[in-house]
Order: sequence, then C-alpha cells, then structure tokens
Amino acid sequence: MPPETPATGERASASEKTLLVLSAVLSHPRFTDVVEATGLAKATVHRILSTLVDRGYVAVGPDGQYLPGPTILSLAGRALQQIDISAIAQPIVDELVAQVHCTVHVGVANGDEIIYLIRADSDKPYRMPSRVGLAIPMHSSGIGKVVLSGFTDEGLARYAERTGLAPRTERTITDLETLRRVVATVRERGFAEDDGENAPGVRCVAAPVRDHTGTIKYGLSISTLGLEHTPEQVAAMAPYAVAAADKISAALGHTP
Repeated sequence: MPPETPATGERASASEKTLLVLSAVLSHPRFTDVVEATGLAKATVHRILSTLVDRGYVAVGPDGQYLPGPTILSLAGRALQQIDISAIAQPIVDELVAQVHCTVHVGVANGDEIIYLIRADSDKPYRMPSRVGLAIPMHSSGIGKVVLSGFTDEGLARYAERTGLAPRTERTITDLETLRRVVATVRERGFAEDDGENAPGVRCVAAPVRDHTGTIKYGLSISTLGLEHTPEQVAAMAPYAVAAADKISAALGHTP
C-alpha cells in the first residue's frame, strides 16, 4: 500500500494527520467525505476521529454526522474575543497605502453608522477630514455602502426609515429607491464608490471586509481629493481595495 498522504502529500506526521482530519470534519460531516477530503486510510481517519470525539473536539449528531464539539467551540469563542481587527489589518493597510499613495480607512458598522478604526495617510501634503473614532452615516460613505450591500431589501427600508437618509452634501443619496439601485450595483461589482457624498471634494472606493461567518461588518476604503483623481481613476483603484479587504477577511477567518 502506498504511504498515506494529505490529498497525496507524503509521510504526513501524526500531528499533521490529526489536523487534516479536524479541518476536514468541520466542513464534511460524513465519515466517507472526511476520508476522501484527507486522502488518509479509513482506519486512520476512524482512529483520529475517535480521539477527537473523546477529547470533545468533535461531537456525533443523532444521524451519525460529525459536528464541532464543545472543546473546539469553547476555544473558538475565546479566540474570537481576542481578535483585534486594527492589529490584524494595519500591516495590510500600510502595504496598500504604499501601493496607491492615498489615504486608507478601515471602518466597522456600529448601529446605523460607520466608525473609523484605522486611518493611514499617504505621503501627500494634505490630510483627509477624518479621524479614528469618527462616526459617519452608512448611506453617504463608501464603507457604509459595502456594509449596506449585506442588508436585505427589508433591512435597507428599515435603515432608511430610521435615519431618514439625511444629506451630508448636495450629492448624498436621500431616497430609498436610489439607495436600492446603488446597493444592487455594489453587490454586483463587489465595491462601492463615494463621490463627494460624505465630504465635499473627497472621493473614495471601498470594499467589504467579512468576518468568519461571511457577514460584512467592516469595510476598507481608499480616499483621495477630487482635484487629484477623477471618478474613473478612483474606480481603477477598486481591485487594490478589494484585494486588501479580502486579505483582512481571510485573516479574520473568512473562507470564500
């Protein structure tokens, strides 16, 4: 018999095999699927699963399917409590600033507002009218729009009713139908734009940051002055914003 491998990988150590099985069982509740996903022998998978069940890392459901056990759920809960998105995102943000030479923000949804967690400035002689801790409306900001893209139509309607879609500038979206159309475009393209809707003369492109559940709780934006970049030039930076946001999402445990 050829040596067992992690989806053919050779000479996997005992600890590597255990991690392979644990990772596979969290995505594949059936024994045969775990065997196929790991590339290990049935006897090996059965032995490792028995140990994981005994130690509480895996549980067995009423239909014989494997589920996350109390031990791993407890560990996951403690790990999530320790997450500091600012510390996770900062090196990714710094790399992005060096690429685009613009200000980069990371914000988090808090009620009906976005609160800036990070503002990293470029080498330009000007500074954006923003600061860490500043709260801004969702409907007038790029980060807010990517968060709103995760809302249902009913959720958008409730948001509009609660906030009244108050204007920040003459370019702010102030009616629900327009907001729905814009949010639909954000979902389709995977990024949002703000063309002077939150602060006069400031443009940005923003991308969603997802947590481990896939929920859009955060966003990342690249901001610049309208005098320096046209809307087309700002939109051209969207792939950089999306790539950086995806890196942060991955670091938070999101798997596409």
